[in-house]
Amino acid sequence: MIIKSAGFISPKLIRSQNALNSAYIVYLKLKELGVNSVNIECYVRRWLVFSILTGRYSGSPESIFDYDIKQIAHKPFDEYLKEKEEGELSEAFWSTALPRSFDTSVASSPYFHVFLAAQVKSNDKGFLSKDITVGDLIKLRGDIHHLFPKDYLKKNGLERGQYNQIANYVYMQSEINIKVGNKAPKEYFEQIRSQFEGNNKIVSSLSSNQDLIANLSANCVPDEIMNMGIDNYSGFLEKRRVLMAQKIKEYYFSL
Repeated sequence: MIIKSAGFISPKLIRSQNALNSAYIVYLKLKELGVNSVNIECYVRRWLVFSILTGRYSGSPESIFDYDIKQIAHKPFDEYLKEKEEGELSEAFWSTALPRSFDTSVASSPYFHVFLAAQVKSNDKGFLSKDITVGDLIKLRGDIHHLFPKDYLKKNGLERGQYNQIANYVYMQSEINIKVGNKAPKEYFEQIRSQFEGNNKIVSSLSSNQDLIANLSANCVPDEIMNMGIDNYSGFLEKRRVLMAQKIKEYYFSL
């Protein structure tokens, strides 16, 4: 229940078994210490995400487990967590280190999974969807698609590690992805904006420019994408990485 309330609706979204184990150990220790159950839920959610973001247990975890439990036994957990946050989640982490962590093509990245958890918790709609949420698409084993279509980038000479970038990934309904095809963003967005005038919903179920801007914001897609082509791809990735990191920051401090 604690995991689900943090936005992690599927075990697939938690690749770090050590982080999950640590969260459970913290949960048991706080229960043993008689901490209020409501506070425990908040603390464990936050510790789980903190551990994933910082890679706290990515190496040999046993000694760190022991250290953390000893610290928790001797001081209030909120004080200990605050110490860790001040030491490891500085403004430089959110503005520089975390965006840099999105510079990868590995979809199983724990940072990308935390981003998806943030979207699930916010009940965000899938890209260009009016009613289907990211959570729905994950539950239904929906596919991750490319904002700059893969075929479009390949035809323009980009290699696998360039077009398969986390910052180019988004949960999108397959039927919408098919309609987007291999067009440049500025081309398929022109179709979407035209549908608003004709009320035909050829590409997307969104019905107004206001809906579109809200959907882009929820998916951390800079609205400049609507006028972008191949020459803008690199700059787009940089901008989206920053937006994704900001969403994770807001999510983390809401836990």
